[in-house]
Amino acid sequence: MEHRPVLWQECLEALNVRSGGIYIDCTLGGGGHGIKILEGSSPDGRLIGIDRDPEAIEAARQRLAPFGSRAILINGNLRHLEALMEKAVIDGVDGVLLDLGISTLQLKAPERGFGFQVDAPLDMRMNRREPGITAQDIVNREEGESLGKILLTYGEEKRWRAIAKAIVRAREKKPIQTTRELAMIIEKSLPGARRYKIHPATRAFQALRIAVNDELNALREGLKAAVKLLRIGGRLCVISFHSLEDRIVKQYFQQMARGCTCPPRLAVCACGQSPLLKIVSRGAIRPAPEEVRANPASRSARLRITEKLGGG
Repeated sequence: MEHRPVLWQECLEALNVRSGGIYIDCTLGGGGHGIKILEGSSPDGRLIGIDRDPEAIEAARQRLAPFGSRAILINGNLRHLEALMEKAVIDGVDGVLLDLGISTLQLKAPERGFGFQVDAPLDMRMNRREPGITAQDIVNREEGESLGKILLTYGEEKRWRAIAKAIVRAREKKPIQTTRELAMIIEKSLPGARRYKIHPATRAFQALRIAVNDELNALREGLKAAVKLLRIGGRLCVISFHSLEDRIVKQYFQQMARGCTCPPRLAVCACGQSPLLKIVSRGAIRPAPEEVRANPASRSARLRITEKLGGG
């Protein structure tokens, strides 16, 4: 199946992609957005493509090979963006793109354990070469209350208590090891859940993936680093796919665009802070109906855009 980059036309326009520019795709994935940026910045624009998943980097390397040295690919975590750019001797860029969440390539690789359409080990690590916990570790080791909080906080799962209790009961008999096994436990714990539009295990799997990879904290750190790397007038574009990510992005943009943090009762500003960002998109940009029809995976995408004013 062809990889379809979400909202790519809107991103290219928002980033003001031009010849000679330097752009970072912090979540390279299948390289779809990267190709569009390299084409739009021809003949001498550069792309620094970063991904936490070494398998994604290798796949993108083949797709971006025709662009030669204009494409610089780096295996690394979004949260280490500033250090990665220092190592690559990049001290300023014209645009940064974050396309958050899981890529189609990862979702369709059953051995990664991100989905439950095919039975697979409960892994969910973005980088399987890094040491760290897996989803299997979480579902078999976390106390019931702690497990429930993960489901509620990262999956916004309202039925977290029932799911957490069912998981604890099941693992008392034997460890939970596979995706289908976990999905069936969740489904059985929620009578009538099949009436809903999405599978009853969808939010729980999202929560586990986010917890395993510490995605929200990585996003917070990555946003700060991206703004610091932007040149004045440079743009930051973020595509999110669920409300947790979108809320973090929205609030950070608003905070950096506000400037003064003094209490309203002060007649004169005492903090001396000026706005660092200008919000370009007042609301989240959503895919057009035509894009959703062509690529149903884009239906929940939200794009927010901001521009650097100065300082930092």
